[in-house]
Amino acid sequence: MKYLREPALIVGAITSMATKCAPLFMIDKLTWRTNARLVHLLRTSSFNMWMEPTYARKTTFSPALAAKNRYLRESRLSLHGAAALIPSVSTRNTSNITGRNSHQPCLSGAGINLKPQHYDAALALADVSTQTGDPSDLWFEVHTENYFVEGGPRLRYLQAIAAQFPVSFHGVGGSLGSYQSKASTLTKNHLDQVSTLVKRFNPVLVSEHATWSTSQQAYFADLLPLPRTKQALACLCDGIERYQEAIGRSILIENPSNYLDFVAEMDEADFLMEALNRTGAGLLLDVNNLYLSQQNTGVDPIAYLKALAPDKVGEIHIAGFDIDQNYPDQLLIDSHAAPVDQAVWALLKKALQVLGNKPVLLERDDNIPDFSELMNERNTAQAILLNNQVLNDVPLKAPLKAVSNG
Repeated sequence: MKYLREPALIVGAITSMATKCAPLFMIDKLTWRTNARLVHLLRTSSFNMWMEPTYARKTTFSPALAAKNRYLRESRLSLHGAAALIPSVSTRNTSNITGRNSHQPCLSGAGINLKPQHYDAALALADVSTQTGDPSDLWFEVHTENYFVEGGPRLRYLQAIAAQFPVSFHGVGGSLGSYQSKASTLTKNHLDQVSTLVKRFNPVLVSEHATWSTSQQAYFADLLPLPRTKQALACLCDGIERYQEAIGRSILIENPSNYLDFVAEMDEADFLMEALNRTGAGLLLDVNNLYLSQQNTGVDPIAYLKALAPDKVGEIHIAGFDIDQNYPDQLLIDSHAAPVDQAVWALLKKALQVLGNKPVLLERDDNIPDFSELMNERNTAQAILLNNQVLNDVPLKAPLKAVSNG
């Protein structure tokens, strides 16, 4: 893959993704523009939009780096109000924050992100594992914001599944890295709802994205990568600490998908490790994101993995991607709409060799197949964990056959 360095090509790719993805966003009146300011933004490879609130207000625009809009597309809850501001906190008392999942049971196998159409199949699988006495280390992950409700079938199903399997929460609305000179972009309402869910379900893991989504009370339905600068690092650390304070425990932060090779003061792995060291958070390593960053911007994945502290990595994600049809030789999109590519499986094996065994989560957020098909793919990840030469102390169990919901 060639680097996306030509501004015309970059703008064309962004426009292409915007055209395909704009109808899928939850935010009303979202517009897509390519103008002289945007061309200058891309040409200079700086995140002026992140640093200049006036531009964000003037052009209600998302760069359409559509890596993860499927999270928000799936949600029944519009997050348009999530940009209401609360005062920033310069000095924080972190004494009430527990260590990363120190009081939680340890995950050691492969899991699946849970979709409503698979609730019954998951519960049927719980019945099978109860009969056999072998849960096969299966666990499930849900998008936190999809359960911002006070009652109803979603919460009842999640409660039933959480009684049978370990459950992890994966947030998409935190906007941990958003820049604000005087105020936080995380609303009290959002954090209160996350805190309520965490207290109710006590998930094994809680995670969010090391990205930004809000600026000056405008919400962009995307998970945008941060400029890797000291200023952005400070903002990210503030966002992580606010989140951890709100829920009373530490979280994992996920590395972004990269589509442009922006100017940076430090490598991404070093940027994330510094954030972890400052805040006590852990890392959710998305191997698919790392592979796309390699193909789209030239990141060296092996050097990236070796720059990570293995004890900081608490979870790994794998997923499928799409090839942008307008730029098939130059741009891969983190769609979560396809099976895991062989290249991503290979990078997962390498990651486990470098970091040791970690819980692995299979993500699928579009073109969702039958539950049994996802279980087959999940079992591939479980087999890789079993065969990994760098094994953790926690024993892994053999793959478990799914009950079809077809």
